[in-house]
Amino acid sequence: MSRSRSAASARLHDSAPIFAALGDETRLQIVARLCTEGPQSITRLSEGAGVTRHAITKHLNALSAAGLARNVRTGREQIWELETRRLEMARRCLDHISGQWDVALSRLKTFVEE
Repeated sequence: MSRSRSAASARLHDSAPIFAALGDETRLQIVARLCTEGPQSITRLSEGAGVTRHAITKHLNALSAAGLARNVRTGREQIWELETRRLEMARRCLDHISGQWDVALSRLKTFVEE
């Protein structure tokens, strides 16, 4: 295996927990809210979410385990914010896969046109 392939494989392996965490609709909605509305408390994230505070807490812990969110205790509240570095890693991974698809589709087009 070439060095670039092993590096790409390692990036995919490192990104797998990110995509697994984002595969849940509720967690994806939480990430979207944190992205657009900024850091928030569990209480605020629970408002209008259609799930309990306990469920929000479990989802936030899953996002934290994937390195996508972190919390800061402010008094009695926990304020949650995104870990943008991990989101950037996922974006780079998707860009790499997209580039591979572009190359493969270009080869297919050339083959079909010949």
